[in-house]
Amino acid sequence: MINIDTSTLFAPIVIKGHPVKNRLSVAPMTRITATEDGRATETMSRYYERFARGGFGAVTTEGIYTDQAFSQGYISQPGMTDEAQASAWKPVVNGIKAHGALAIAQLMHAGAISQGNRFRDTTVGPSPIQPKGEQMTFYDGKDRYVLPSTMTEEQIADAITGFAGSAARAIEVAGFDAIEIHGANGYLLDQFLTDYANTRMDRWGGATENRVRLILETFKAVRAEVGANVPVGVRISQGKVNDYHHKWAGAESDAEIVFGSLADAGADFIHVTEFEACKPAFAEGGPSLMRLAKRYAPKAAIFANGSLHNVEQAVAALNDGADVVTIARGALANPDLPKRWSSNIALEEFDPTILGPIANIKETELAM
Repeated sequence: MINIDTSTLFAPIVIKGHPVKNRLSVAPMTRITATEDGRATETMSRYYERFARGGFGAVTTEGIYTDQAFSQGYISQPGMTDEAQASAWKPVVNGIKAHGALAIAQLMHAGAISQGNRFRDTTVGPSPIQPKGEQMTFYDGKDRYVLPSTMTEEQIADAITGFAGSAARAIEVAGFDAIEIHGANGYLLDQFLTDYANTRMDRWGGATENRVRLILETFKAVRAEVGANVPVGVRISQGKVNDYHHKWAGAESDAEIVFGSLADAGADFIHVTEFEACKPAFAEGGPSLMRLAKRYAPKAAIFANGSLHNVEQAVAALNDGADVVTIARGALANPDLPKRWSSNIALEEFDPTILGPIANIKETELAM
């Protein structure tokens, strides 16, 4: 039973003119359940609708690939690259909205850590550096990541255009309410931000101000495409799917550059993710990443992710800079988590076998 005041979790918030009924959101989670040609499925519609029916104020999709070149990261990943893919998302969005939740499309380019792309046999990244770690087997990966080719100016421009065009289709065709640009977790935009992955000597590399440029240019292109009234945000992390413990070399000065530049660009929300969101981002006893995001981007709504499925931690996050708490593992185990918390019902424990041997959506989940 819950012996803590949870009222702050159920207070409404308005993001770029869009009311959100509470401070609980489903975090983006890759589930590789689309068709081979990247269309969302009926299984996905049922999966996402459960979260909205369970009381979440917002639901963010898994990463959606953005072009028919190098962006796809996984076999059976959904895309937003053409009318057919965009139209396939309509039932998913309708199911989310039917229960009063904000529907957020997360747009993603895998870059150098792509491990399954039906359009290309090769990968690209900021520099010809083999990514750390090994491909994820539960997303059909095998062996090491391959050595990427260095992106040309034309390819960078094409990647930006892919994000912008997909954002427009997500809003105008699929009917999403908001866009989240995936600038985290080791994917392309984060590769440009990461010092050891980006050794370029041009305007895209070097100082942190240059390495964050691709995130900012992508944001500006998406904003120009969807207009001033659509909430547009960016997901930011230090750690990556292939380098869990990475920290920014510049520590808080890097945080000031990254979050401050997003604030200057006009980001409506910033989604920060750490393994444990409430812990110091850098030195022991120092501020968390969500606190730093709020400090340097005070007008943006701060979404925080990372081990916040414990109600005490979720409330603590709202007291430490977060405006919205996003939940992954806890939501998989409890699609009705907000209703459980509001009714003081204990949560089910997360069962990691849900994600094995392949992390696609299981029928057993849809019965929850």
